[in-house]
This record gives sequence, structure tokens and C-alpha cells, in this order.
Amino acid sequence: MDKVRTDAQKQAEAAYDGFILWSKRTTYASIAFLFIVAICNFGVEDNTYPGYNGEQYSPTGLSVKK
Repeated sequence: MDKVRTDAQKQAEAAYDGFILWSKRTTYASIAFLFIVAICNFGVEDNTYPGYNGEQYSPTGLSVKK
């Protein structure tokens, strides 16, 4: 019974160490990705994106209560 318990403990510790390792790798990769995207200004170049046209969306012809 004691051998089963020690084997289970070793397996649990190995699984936990693997989980922590991959959690750290995923976190570091996510931070690196976000940092690289932020350096590239999130895809925005020369203040042309998004191409917002205010006249296209202006609310004309609406009655406004005063």
C-alpha cells in the first residue's frame, strides 16, 4: 500500500511540475506576443486606421427634443 502511495505522489509531483512549466511558457509567450504587437502599434499605420468617416454616420433628419 505504501509503494502505491509513493508512486502516486511521484506521479502527481511530476504532473504538477509539468503544469507549472507549461503555464510559465504560455504566459511568457503571451506577454512576448502582446509586446511585439504593441511595438508594431497594433497594426495602425499613419493614423489611417480605422477609416472612420464622420459624415457617413452623422445623424441628420432626426428630431431632437429640447
